[in-house]
Amino acid sequence: MHDSIKKTGTLYIVATPIGNLDDISERALKTLADVDIIACEDTRHSGRMLASYGIKNKLMSFHAHNENQSARKFIELIKLGNNIALISDAGTPLISDPGYPLVRQAHEENITVVPIVGASAIIALLSCCGLPTNEFQFIGFLAAKSTHRKQQLASINNYSGTTVVYESTHRILKSLTDMQEVLGNERLIAIGRELTKTFETIKLGTVNEIKTFVENDNNQQKGEFVIAITTKEIVTADTVTPQQKELVQLLSKELPPKKAAKITAQYLNGKSKDIYNYLLKH
Repeated sequence: MHDSIKKTGTLYIVATPIGNLDDISERALKTLADVDIIACEDTRHSGRMLASYGIKNKLMSFHAHNENQSARKFIELIKLGNNIALISDAGTPLISDPGYPLVRQAHEENITVVPIVGASAIIALLSCCGLPTNEFQFIGFLAAKSTHRKQQLASINNYSGTTVVYESTHRILKSLTDMQEVLGNERLIAIGRELTKTFETIKLGTVNEIKTFVENDNNQQKGEFVIAITTKEIVTADTVTPQQKELVQLLSKELPPKKAAKITAQYLNGKSKDIYNYLLKH
C-alpha cells in the first residue's frame, strides 16, 4: 500500500468478526494483509484470529490502558508513510472499544481515515430483534453499580426511540432486575446473547419474561449480551380536546365508533386514532 508520491500513510478502521470467523469481508482481509502495521487490543488474540485467515503481519499493541500515549506514536508512524489498520478484539473499533484518540488526532493531522465496514453487535441485534429501528441510541455498557445503572435506565425511560446497551455475564440478572424496577415489568425488550456464535440466543419479550427466561437457564447467563429496549408507550388520550370528546360522544350515539371518530377529527382538526381510542375507553 506504499505510495511513492504520497508521503503520509492512511489509517484504516477495520471491523472484524464478533464471533463467526466467516463474517469478514474480502476487503478487510486484503487491507489487513497489505498494511504495514496492525494496531490491536491484544496481540495474542488478534494473532490467532489473523492466523486463521493465513495473514502474517506486524502487530502493535493499542488498548484502553495505553491509547492516549500510543496515539501519538501511531500518528508519527503514519506521517512517515506507514499504512496502519486499527482493529479491536471483535467487531467495529471505537464502538465501546479503544481508538477515539487515534482517529481524532488523525483528522487533526489531515490524515486520511478509511472505514472498512463489517460486524457490529449493535446492528446485528437491531436488524433481527423485532423492535423499531427508525430511531435508536446506543449508550454502551450499563454501569457496574446499581445506583448508577438505575440512573442510566431512568434517563432513557422517556427516549422516543429504541435504546441499545451492552451487558456482561456477571451483571445480566442484576441489570434485568433494575429494569423491572425502573422501566416496569411490561416494557418490551430484546436480548442477544453470543451473537453469531455457536450458542447464539435472540429473544423478544417483556422485561419480566426475559428475566424469567434468563433466571431459569444457567446457560443463558453466560456470554456477551446486547439488549435493545423499546420506547415507553405514549398515552394519547390527553391529546383529545374537551370539544372533541363532547362531539365524538354525541356522534357515537348514532354512528359506529370509527365513523364518529373520523368525522370528529375532520371537523375539529384532530387525530382520528386518538379520538377513537378515547371513545373505546369511555
